[in-house]
Amino acid sequence: MPISNKKLIIAASFAAIIALYFFSKRPELVDVEVVRIEKGEVKATVSNTRVGTVKACRRAFLAPATGGQVAKLHVSEGDKVKQNQLLMEVWNDDLKAQIKLQSAQVRANQASAEQTCQLGAGAEREAKRVEQLQKYNHIVSEEQVDSKQTGARAKHAACHASLEAIAVSQANREVAEAAVRRTLVLAPFDGTVAEINAELGEFVTPSPPGIPTLPAIDLLDVSCLYVSAPIDEVDAPQIKTGMNACVSLDAFSGRRCSGKVSRIAPYVLEKEKQARTVEVEVKLTDPAEIRDLLPGYSADIEVLLSSKVQALKVPAEAVLENNRVLLVNADNVLEERTFKPGLANWNTVEVSSGLNEGDLVVLSIGKDGVTAGAHVRVRR
Repeated sequence: MPISNKKLIIAASFAAIIALYFFSKRPELVDVEVVRIEKGEVKATVSNTRVGTVKACRRAFLAPATGGQVAKLHVSEGDKVKQNQLLMEVWNDDLKAQIKLQSAQVRANQASAEQTCQLGAGAEREAKRVEQLQKYNHIVSEEQVDSKQTGARAKHAACHASLEAIAVSQANREVAEAAVRRTLVLAPFDGTVAEINAELGEFVTPSPPGIPTLPAIDLLDVSCLYVSAPIDEVDAPQIKTGMNACVSLDAFSGRRCSGKVSRIAPYVLEKEKQARTVEVEVKLTDPAEIRDLLPGYSADIEVLLSSKVQALKVPAEAVLENNRVLLVNADNVLEERTFKPGLANWNTVEVSSGLNEGDLVVLSIGKDGVTAGAHVRVRR
C-alpha cells in the first residue's frame, strides 16, 4: 500500500475519533412543552375545599299535625302541586261530625236568640206604653211601671245572652274546624312531590322533638336551586353576598356561570379539626341552566373576587414554589426566573413583574431532567 494512502487512512481514523469524542460530550436534549406568555383576562377566584350539593331553595318535609290513619292520598310521587292544594288526609270523620253538630248548635242558638230578642223588644215597647199612661193619666201605679221596666231590661239581657251563646257555638265550630285542619296536609308552596312515605291505612304521627322520622310527604320547589359548598376559613372573609360565581357539576360538561353568592354562614364548621370551613351558598339565576338539574347533584363553586381584562398571565401548572418558572432562552437552555404574582386562580396567575410578553415558559416541570441549565428540545 502506498505511504500516501496509509497517511490518509490514519488521518481519517483520527478525525473520526475526535468527532466521536465531541459527539459523546454533547449535552443530551430534553423534550419539553412550553407556552408563550401573553396578555389576557385573569380572574382571582375562590373555590370550595370539598364537594358541594345542589339543593332546592324551598323544601318541606310534611306530616299531619295530629296522628291518625291515612284515609286519603290525593297525590303521587312526581306530581306538580299548587300552594294550599290538599295532599293527604288522616281519618277525621268524628271531627267532621263535630263540625256538623256545632253548625246545628249555631242554628239552634240563632233561632232561640231571635225569639228571645223579639220578646225583649215587645217587653220594652210595653214598658214605654205603661210609662206614658202613668205620666199623663195617672191610672197606672208606680209599681206597675217599675215592674214592666224591670221585665223589659231582663228580657233585653236575655237577648244579649242568647247572642253571646251564638258566638260561643260559632267558636266551638271553629275549634272543630281547626281540629279537622290538623288532619290535613296542604302544600305550603307550588312544587313537586319528591317522595311519599305513607300508605292508605297506615298510622302516621308528627316527629317527636329530637327524634327524626321520615316525612309523610317530601315537597320540593325545583324552580329555584342553589349550591351549598364549604369554603376554607382562610378564603371566606374575601367573599361577599352578591358576588358572581360559576358552578361545575360532575354530571354535566361545561360550567354554569349565572350564579350569585346568596348566603355566607355566620359560623365556622368544625367537622374536621385540620380543615375548618364556612358554608357558602350560590343561587343559580338562569332558568335555562336550572332546567336539567336535580337536588342532590354534587357540584363545585368558583366565586369571582376580581378580574383584569388585559394582564400578563402564566398557567398555574408552570409555576414552581416561591413564584418561580423555567424559561427557554435563545440557546434552548433552561433558565430559572422569579416573578411577582398578582391575581390568581387554579388555572392562571397574573405576572406583575419579572417576566415579559413572549417569554417561553416550560409546562412539563415535573419531567425528569427538566431543571435550570438543561438543554432542551421544544415541543409545541
